[in-house]
Amino acid sequence: MSSSTEPVFDAHLAVALDALLAEQSVTRAAARLHTSPAAMSRTLARLRRILQDPLLVRAGQSMVPTPRAQALRDEAATVVRSLGALLTPGAGVDPATLRSTFTLQTADLVGAALAPGLLRLARQEAPGVSLRFRAEDLEAGPALREGRIDLEIGSIDHVDPETRVEELATLRMAAAVRPGHPLAEGTLTPDRLAAAEHVVVSRRGRFTGPLDAALAERNLHRRVAVVLPGHLAAMTLAACSDVVCLVPVAPAGAAPSPLTDTATAFGLRLLDIPLPLPPLAVGMAWHPRHAADGGHHWLRDAVRRTLVPGSATT
Repeated sequence: MSSSTEPVFDAHLAVALDALLAEQSVTRAAARLHTSPAAMSRTLARLRRILQDPLLVRAGQSMVPTPRAQALRDEAATVVRSLGALLTPGAGVDPATLRSTFTLQTADLVGAALAPGLLRLARQEAPGVSLRFRAEDLEAGPALREGRIDLEIGSIDHVDPETRVEELATLRMAAAVRPGHPLAEGTLTPDRLAAAEHVVVSRRGRFTGPLDAALAERNLHRRVAVVLPGHLAAMTLAACSDVVCLVPVAPAGAAPSPLTDTATAFGLRLLDIPLPLPPLAVGMAWHPRHAADGGHHWLRDAVRRTLVPGSATT
């Protein structure tokens, strides 16, 4: 076993070797790597010890490579090119070369808004990408950490310190009713809204929400006829009955978005709620290990472009 304490051949030495063999000059190699000639001379000495070869020798006013150096020149250049490709930020990946399946966890309304546009972008830009949508059946923090899902998209309510979260849109709630519903005639007041039957959307089966708190401040209470786990089922029910369904819509003056177009696709009338309700923030969350991954960068940008009109690549 060797007792030598000479450090192993690392990436820095590979880059230095490539520069020295290409330039055949300590001074020019130092300039190429933005270091001093003295530092490059020390590096050449280390390379000579490790490779047990002079590499470059004096020939008058210049230096010439040894046969071993000539044999290493192309190999060193190939290694450095490979290192460059390895260390290039993944965001520069060509989407057309991706061969990946991405798993997204979303509420049904977000999935319905996202899937058509995201699939269209995948076909155009990344035909090797497949998409798998999951309902909100996993605890998102651990699922992101363990790699069971790539992105969570919706109302992000977990606060795992390592999770990256980006807000996509801030929406408001409106009352959706069928055409000809009694609430669609005349002024919608808190009393009339409370008197109607409601369908509540809650994947946890809860009967109450922010609207109930706002009504309670006016000593009003609504009747919840049914609780459903998703908006699509709730809007289907609202379209064929007199129940009122709360749905997210764009703020006044905001550009249309797939997130806010689904209710109108069901033929529902949207009524402004005459009560102050908290806004709904829609975002996407991912684990930081994917932050620099090229494929994941494309996925996040594609989600952004699909759900946020006019968004640009970042």
